[in-house]
Amino acid sequence: MEKIYVAVGNDLQEGFKTLEWALRKWLPADNPMIGGVVLVHVVRNVSNEFVYGPFGKFPASSVSDKMVEVLKKQLQDETESLLHKYIAFCGQVKAEVVKIEKYDEPIYKLLVDLISGLHMTKLVLDLTFIKATASSSSSSRKSRGVIRGSFYIHHHKPEFCELYIVCGGKLVHLREEDAEGVTEDDQGMMITAKMRDKRSFKGWLEKMMFPDSYRAPLPTNQLDDTPNKWEDHVQEIESYFQQLLSLKADEVSNRDDDTGSGQNNHTDSASLARDDPNSDMSAADKIETLKRRIEEAHQTIERKLTEAKIHAEGRLKAERAIRLCNQQIEDLGTCLKEERSSQASLQKDLEMEREQLQEVVTDTIESKRRLNSLAQVQIELSNKLRMSMLSKAQGEARLEKALLMRVELVREIEELRRQRDVLRRRIEFCKERDAIGMVTGLNEVKFGNREYTTENIRLATDNFSDRRRIKSARHQRNIYRGRIDHATTAIKICNLALEAFERKVRLLSQIRHPHVVAMVGFCRELKCIIFEYMHNGSLQDILNSSSKRSRDFMWHDRLRIAHEISLGLGFLHSAKPRPIIHGRLSPSNILLDHNLIAKLGGLGLLKCASENDVKSDIQAFGLVMLHLLTGSSCAELFEEAREMDWGVLARVLDERAGEWPEGLAERFGEVAIRSISIGNNGPGDSRMAAVIEELGEMRREAEAHLAIRMTAEETSNLHGSDDLRGVPSGFLCPIFRDIMKNPHVAADGFSYELEAIQEWLWTGHGTSPMTNLRLDHKFLTPNHILRSLIRDWQSQRSDTMSLED
Repeated sequence: MEKIYVAVGNDLQEGFKTLEWALRKWLPADNPMIGGVVLVHVVRNVSNEFVYGPFGKFPASSVSDKMVEVLKKQLQDETESLLHKYIAFCGQVKAEVVKIEKYDEPIYKLLVDLISGLHMTKLVLDLTFIKATASSSSSSRKSRGVIRGSFYIHHHKPEFCELYIVCGGKLVHLREEDAEGVTEDDQGMMITAKMRDKRSFKGWLEKMMFPDSYRAPLPTNQLDDTPNKWEDHVQEIESYFQQLLSLKADEVSNRDDDTGSGQNNHTDSASLARDDPNSDMSAADKIETLKRRIEEAHQTIERKLTEAKIHAEGRLKAERAIRLCNQQIEDLGTCLKEERSSQASLQKDLEMEREQLQEVVTDTIESKRRLNSLAQVQIELSNKLRMSMLSKAQGEARLEKALLMRVELVREIEELRRQRDVLRRRIEFCKERDAIGMVTGLNEVKFGNREYTTENIRLATDNFSDRRRIKSARHQRNIYRGRIDHATTAIKICNLALEAFERKVRLLSQIRHPHVVAMVGFCRELKCIIFEYMHNGSLQDILNSSSKRSRDFMWHDRLRIAHEISLGLGFLHSAKPRPIIHGRLSPSNILLDHNLIAKLGGLGLLKCASENDVKSDIQAFGLVMLHLLTGSSCAELFEEAREMDWGVLARVLDERAGEWPEGLAERFGEVAIRSISIGNNGPGDSRMAAVIEELGEMRREAEAHLAIRMTAEETSNLHGSDDLRGVPSGFLCPIFRDIMKNPHVAADGFSYELEAIQEWLWTGHGTSPMTNLRLDHKFLTPNHILRSLIRDWQSQRSDTMSLED
């Protein structure tokens, strides 16, 4: 089937008019010979030298490569959008697109090559197709470029291609220079548009005097006397007709003159006979007679020459008049044929319009029927929406009731938690009292700690293998990780004399506190002390690390660790008869176990000699608090730290700790600065009691804040999740906020998804996700009953949803 090729430009309205003309001419509903429309469009590429922006063309070097890519993408999107609109305009007619890349060669030459390459038999050319690609900014030059390009395509196209040039939705016929252009009117009738005649009077006079000179250079099918110039020659033909009449009258008078001249000639002959030289005339008379005869002969010759010239001019004018009349007859015949063809085309268009009108009427009836169906559907949807809103209101009422019950349960949990805290404090008090009593009752080296042999130590450390050595972030210490009695321990080699070693072992064996690293045993031969192993290393390692463990070290963990360190330090300072001084308190000597519980290690174990020794420990503790608050060491700024205020600290807070509650970070920083500046106060402030009490109060506020935030998050999730609406709260994992698939019970009595609680414990959390209290153990028990209930509920829910569908 034959395809119609339509070349469209960037002017969307002109392109629509051209497409409408082509569709109306070749693609009626009953024409099966046409295989669709092929749109030919020029794609303007972004040059490497110039780019086109909202303010015109400018050098490509003035913009970045990223901006060039943005302009290319924008140009491509605009082209694709324009082509999509053209394709949509074609409606149900099959439409294809052929893109022409614009380079240095003129577009009309590329189009001629494309006609031959694609074998275009019918091409509809929109004038804006060439106009949009003209490079000149002058409108007059651009118009000449459009005309020149149109003539180039018209002359160089193959014979098999039929070219139709359309402007403004009307067909335009090209003619040569000084000729008429032919276009269509609004009804599709062929009309002529007379071009302005800019010829001068001199040219018109030369054409009248030398008509053959105007006839020679013109081709046979385009004489200078075209149909639209017949009116210019009407006056000329009329003048020529009057001239013929006058010539006719002159011929009649000339005949009379010839008759008279004949008589005169007869008389002259008679007189010549009388004046014959042979007659009896004198010589003077004969000469006079000859002169007269010669003069008459000259006059006759001049008269005959004038008549010959007049006859020649008359013949040329007669030929011109005949040619004009014959040309006018042919043009009138052509116009008559075109008029009949236009009438047939109008009749065909009228039939098409009637068919389209019938289709519009049919579509209108179908649209009314669909509208009625949609109205019925709207009524049904409105009823369903009303029922859904009623169900929603009932569900919200049930949810509100459940939330009230939850608030009541939270209140009861808080009361039980308060009672448990009271009992726990009593238990801790009793443990501390028993530990103090144990310390005061022991006075020998053994004190219940086991003494190990050299073989035990070497076997536990793989003969002090370097891979067993515990390394800190800054230096390497003589501490090894070992395995003794099926437990992981830390074995420290002491470079002390035997007497000093025994004294240190005796003192360490007397210390038992939850926040002081406990001694497990010792080896007298190797001078080794065995401590409990702290799995998470030192506080300095975590603060200086860039791993995920450091990023999860939040503000409430830092506050808890500070409180635990103060408890351990306060325990040492409360020893009797004299306080025990740590002497080397720093983040590197604060160790963290598997649950991130802080314990004091690296004790110098000096007996208190004066009040200044206690103050030095408290000042070191203040620097540790600043390290927890800012994330950087403040040891080198000890003197400046004394003069610091909260305004300075607020600018250097550690962002990894998260957002502190309002006022809590400021109070924490004030306690740290007050601890550093304790040397300026009286002896009464040299004790840790006030610091421990204030940090304990802040810790309780932090735990309450976390509990409130967790409750708010749970309530928000219940309100915001449509998928979990109607799900019993006991079926949801407190961590993932989703229905549990494999519930397990933790030490706090709550059920969690196995994956969630394992991740919680493996990341170093030793507290309950629900209560934020420390877990007694980390064993997890499968909750088979809850899992069975969840499965039964899911089965019933799926059956209910299938019945509703």
